[in-house]
Order: sequence, then structure tokens, then C-alpha cells
Amino acid sequence: MAGRLHQVSKWGGLRAALFVWTLSASAHPSVGLVITPNGDVFYSDLERVWRVTPNGQKIVAVPDVHAHELALEDGAVLGEDSEWLGGNRYRHRIFKRAPDGRVTDVVPWTNGFWQQYGLVRDAAGARYWVDCGSDSPARRCTIRKRDRAGRVTDVVTSGRIHSLLGGKAGEVYYVEGTELRRANGTKVERVAAIGEQLMGLARDAAGNVYVAAHASREVVRIAPNGTKQVIARSTAPWAPSGVAVSPRGEVWVLEWSGTQSRVRRTR
Repeated sequence: MAGRLHQVSKWGGLRAALFVWTLSASAHPSVGLVITPNGDVFYSDLERVWRVTPNGQKIVAVPDVHAHELALEDGAVLGEDSEWLGGNRYRHRIFKRAPDGRVTDVVPWTNGFWQQYGLVRDAAGARYWVDCGSDSPARRCTIRKRDRAGRVTDVVTSGRIHSLLGGKAGEVYYVEGTELRRANGTKVERVAAIGEQLMGLARDAAGNVYVAAHASREVVRIAPNGTKQVIARSTAPWAPSGVAVSPRGEVWVLEWSGTQSRVRRTR
């Protein structure tokens, strides 16, 4: 029987290494959490996208979508939707929810996994995604970049890349194994070693980077000078999978219990 696609993957704009087909939402959590300039919080629970208004009202914003990632673009919320068609067949689309609530397809339903449309953007508007080129877990992965002129270049290739975050023009952060790294052109540097199961990333106006450290149930903030600080902890069975910073500097966390998602403001 066909159903929604639930994957164990490398997060951050890729169809990646190891896929688990199941009709439950237990394979791995969503990292999709974004906050608009007016303070609306959007998050995915793998069955729909929710909107939490500044006054705390919770509304279904996009129904019936299996979205692991969300992004903001010109006030609109973008996301990917994946669906298993049975056997070894699957398809994907990229949807957009406009500020007025209308939902349209940016990329219509297409056979196969999502490729070459990065939701992650840097300050110059270049898009980034991860291409592993195969369903093999041993396959090396490459971060690819498409600039505003449409030119595609390779940024870095390695074995355990996931969780992308755009930075300054030409700059992208990513997780490799237990480390947060930053690539700018051909220069790659380690920002911090954090731990296992690092998921969602966010960045604030001051250049601090936030990491949802799922295994340790912590949200870690890394200052521009590399100093680390735990700024939020989750209580079992909850653990952080996504993180976002509002225009007012409030840190929100998307948490996963193993079967459910929820969001909360930490400060």
C-alpha cells in the first residue's frame, strides 16, 4: 500500500543515504521550523504544516503534506512534500504558501527524490542542497550551489554531510558527523564539535549559530568566536529536532517525542 514517505536521511535539502518506508511518523522527525518577520511561527509535524500566531493561536497552514524542511522566501513559506507510491516508486514536489494563505506548487509532483532545488539560501540569494548521488549509505555527498545567475558549482564533498544553513554571501554551514562546519568558496573550517545526531540549524542577526543536538536533548548556541553555550534543554521523551530565531531574538525549538512534534519558545 502506498503512503507518505518517511525517511532516515541526511537533513538539509537532499534525498539521501538510507530510506525507511513506513506508514507511521516514527522514522525521523521534521526539522522544519521558520518564523516570519511579523512573528508567525510555522512548523511541520510530517502530516501538515502548522501556523502559530503571535497571540498563540494554532492553525493548520498547509494540510496533508509530508515536509521535513521549511524555508522562508519573500514572506512565503516553502517546503518539500514527499510521497511513496509503493514498491520502489516515489515522488516529490516543492510547495509555497503565500502570506495570504494560498498554496501553490513551485516544483510540481515529479517522480523520484527531491534534487537540485535548495531551500537553503545565503545572504546573496544563492541556493544550496546536498547531492549524494545514490541510495547507498556509503556514498559520498556533495554540497552544490546555484547562484542567482543559475550557475551550479560544487562546494565540498565528504561522507556525512547534512543540515545546511545559509550564512553571509557565499557562505554555508553544515553538519559533518559530530561537528558544525562552515564553507566559503574553497575554504572549509570547523566551527565547533558538538555531539551525535545534530539536526536543525539557525542563525541570528549577531552571527550566532544554533544547533538542535537531538541525542543530548540540548540546543547549543555557538558564538562567532566559537564559544559554545547550552541555551535550552528538552525533557524526555522530548528532544530538539529544529530551531529558529525570531526577528525579536526569541529562540523557538521544534521537539520530537518519537511519535509527536511540538514547538515552544525558550526565551
